[in-house]
Amino acid sequence: MVIKLRSSLGVMMAGLALAGTAHAAAPMAGPVEARVIEVVDGDTIRVAARIWLGQDVETLVRIAGIDAPELRGRCTRERRMAAAARDLLARQLGGSVVLTAIANDKYAGRVVAHVALPRGADVAALLLEAGLARPYDGGARQPWCG
Repeated sequence: MVIKLRSSLGVMMAGLALAGTAHAAAPMAGPVEARVIEVVDGDTIRVAARIWLGQDVETLVRIAGIDAPELRGRCTRERRMAAAARDLLARQLGGSVVLTAIANDKYAGRVVAHVALPRGADVAALLLEAGLARPYDGGARQPWCG
């Protein structure tokens, strides 16, 4: 059963915070198994995360620790790199991933998490090694165009 929520895990966390739960803002350690529904771009995927027996929540997940070029980038180089990053993810993320260190993202409607393949490979590291992303700590993003 897939429960489609606009802001998914973020809404659940926010709801707990509004209810007065002190730990709601704390990251979920995981692991949380998730089925990949869509590769949105080089650092964001849409998943159905298994939150309980037979219950999945659909959410957008920003891959922690990286910044990938934007598909609607300012220059041809950025747009080409963005398409290559998205395509690499689409090839690597066959069916499922494992999410850890899950937290609210700074933008509404998605979460940020460490994403790994079921066999353990770190998805952020794959993109970094391919030169299609760079390290990112949540601060100001650097431009991809010269």
